[in-house]
Formats: sequence, structure tokens, C-alpha cells
Amino acid sequence: MAARDETTGHGRESGDGGRGDGGRGDGGRGDGGRGGGMANRARSLGTETKQFFKTSEFVAYVIVFIGILIAAKQIEGDGGNDYFTADKAWLYITILTLGYMLSRGIAKSGSREPGGDDH
Repeated sequence: MAARDETTGHGRESGDGGRGDGGRGDGGRGDGGRGGGMANRARSLGTETKQFFKTSEFVAYVIVFIGILIAAKQIEGDGGNDYFTADKAWLYITILTLGYMLSRGIAKSGSREPGGDDH
């Protein structure tokens, strides 16, 4: 049964606690209190960033990693002197790995994981 609000003159259904939502608790939006709008329509449960093996950074990392190893094995100077020694190769690979990890960290820094506290 509809009752009339004395202060505003608007009708309301009984049992809605004066909210004007027919007792649904959604403020009259008709969405059951979920908030509504475009934000909830296309909610994804995945992360915002790609998996590591699908990124161009990973492909470039693997190619350069293999290139460094091949170059370290193949480059020799005159008289059999090794200009690109193993310690240099592993130093470059370490620097490359740190750069890759930094780029992935930056890519993931703005993403939200599902089920986190920041919802």
C-alpha cells in the first residue's frame, strides 16, 4: 500500500523505511543495491596486465639473452684472445634481467588483482 510523505509530497511504498525504493535497499535504482551503471556491467575477474610469456618484453628478453650467449661463445680476437669473456656475458645478462624485471614491475604497478583489498 502506498503512503504519502508529508514533507515532500511524494508517494512511497510501505515497508521501504522511507527510502522510496519499495524495500529493495537500492535507493530506487532497481539494481538491488549493487550500484549500477557501466562500471559493473563489464567487470572482469582477470588482471589488467598480460601473462609474462605473452609480452613483447619477454620475447625481446629471450632473443637478447640468447644473442649474448652466442656472441660470448663466438667472438674471439686475433691470436685466440677472447674479447667477450664469460664474466662480461653474465654481467650483461644480469643487467638485462634486472631491466626486464623492472619493466614488468612498472607494468604491474597500476594493475589490481581480483579479491584484493583495494576494491
